[in-house]
Amino acid sequence: MTTSADTLVPFAAAIGRYEPLIGLETHVELGTRTKMFCGCTTTFGAEPNSQVCPVCLGLPGSLPAVNRMAIEYAIRIGLALNCSIASWCRFARKNYFYPDMPKNFQISQYDEPLCTDGWLDVTVEGGTIRVGIERVHLEEDTGKSLHMGGATGRIHGADYSLVDYNRAGIPLVEIVTKPIEAAGANAPEVARVYVTELRDLLRSLRVSDVRMEEGSLRCDVNTSLSPRGSGVWGTRTETKNVNSLRSVERAVRFEIERQAAVLDAGGRVIQETRHFHENTGTTTSGRSKEEAQDYRYFPEPDLVPVAPSRDWVEQIRAELPELPAARWTRLQAEWALSEADMTALRNAGALDLVAETVAAGASPSDARKWWLGELARRANEAGTDLAGLSIEPAEVARVAELVVQGALNDQLARQVLDRVLAGEGTPDEVVAARGLAVVSDEGALTAAVEAAIAANPDVAARIRDGKVNAAGVLVGAVMKATGRKADATRVRELILDRLS
Repeated sequence: MTTSADTLVPFAAAIGRYEPLIGLETHVELGTRTKMFCGCTTTFGAEPNSQVCPVCLGLPGSLPAVNRMAIEYAIRIGLALNCSIASWCRFARKNYFYPDMPKNFQISQYDEPLCTDGWLDVTVEGGTIRVGIERVHLEEDTGKSLHMGGATGRIHGADYSLVDYNRAGIPLVEIVTKPIEAAGANAPEVARVYVTELRDLLRSLRVSDVRMEEGSLRCDVNTSLSPRGSGVWGTRTETKNVNSLRSVERAVRFEIERQAAVLDAGGRVIQETRHFHENTGTTTSGRSKEEAQDYRYFPEPDLVPVAPSRDWVEQIRAELPELPAARWTRLQAEWALSEADMTALRNAGALDLVAETVAAGASPSDARKWWLGELARRANEAGTDLAGLSIEPAEVARVAELVVQGALNDQLARQVLDRVLAGEGTPDEVVAARGLAVVSDEGALTAAVEAAIAANPDVAARIRDGKVNAAGVLVGAVMKATGRKADATRVRELILDRLS
């Protein structure tokens, strides 16, 4: 039975009748610069099929060799996720047949993964949910099929298909959660927050650039429903390769609403893979998985087992950087911010930028002000994120310093930021070249104040009568006369002193 988007059960009603169960499988391309079992490079966006060799193409007679750095990166991830690290494990051949699989099997880990039984805490709606980690295992990535022609980019309707094997063999870590049962109505948000926390953790470990838009972080979302009180979990679906944090949340929400509609109508949820569509926020059927697939796993005969020593594992543990949760707590205390303020920084992608700006000498309040205000607006206008702006945290810190020193006011500072973003130089170079410094000459300011008073005698009379709020009119006149280069606070002081 199929269900269209217009027959969905509203989310609140679906949650009222069904308990959701979710699980996530996250695939992370490791930034080792060379592939898992050969020495080919892994530069993103290279010419198709320019980063291949006999090993990653699976040519006869070629033999794989394990990338030690990939093993170390996987252990880093496992330790950061509170996993147990195996003292002995091995690779296996997973046999299946796709055009983008050059060997017609994938070297992966099966019943003996490198890392098992961990957890990651996430905070949603002010409460903490512990997401259990089933396993973290290593494998090699596949190539990429390119379906040419047609409107969807998928094989159906395409004129022809091409295969790019550059990605084949890139070290890939798969992180599989245990079923998350306690999320309830927050299940969509829990899924998004978990992937967000995981992405930040991986970035802090410096094991991957975790760019979802480039495919170095991909997520499969498993969803099933149980009628409340039944204690029996329903059939799950697997939504493949969801490629943004927002889409992870939307995919879970849609599947809950869709599956509830199927069950309410007396239908049966089919175990299958599904595709998520960014433009509509919906999922559509991919292929059925009702019958267990036989991948015919067997130990990889060309690779020896992996046996990381305890000393090596403990050395890796000792070298782990400060992890995001600990850093979050430390910075929140140092900056005297609320949980909401810190969440706003993270949601804006500004936490690291603000931290670097503070390290360059700005106060936490000034760093937040400029990144979340003016620079966030310019990023939105440019259709990029904050990190994509062509300005360095040290330059933002210098602008903030010039404001604190009185050399710039806020309006002039905005102009300086614009000019730095336009590539005109450093803040000091822009100020010098464009003459943007605040007018600080008391004589010039006094003359401008006298002129404004003379031009607005009625306003001056109201101020003399005690209506000091009217001073804003004269301040505006002085600011206009000085090209917005005066210190408005000092101008106001001079006006009130003159008319007191």
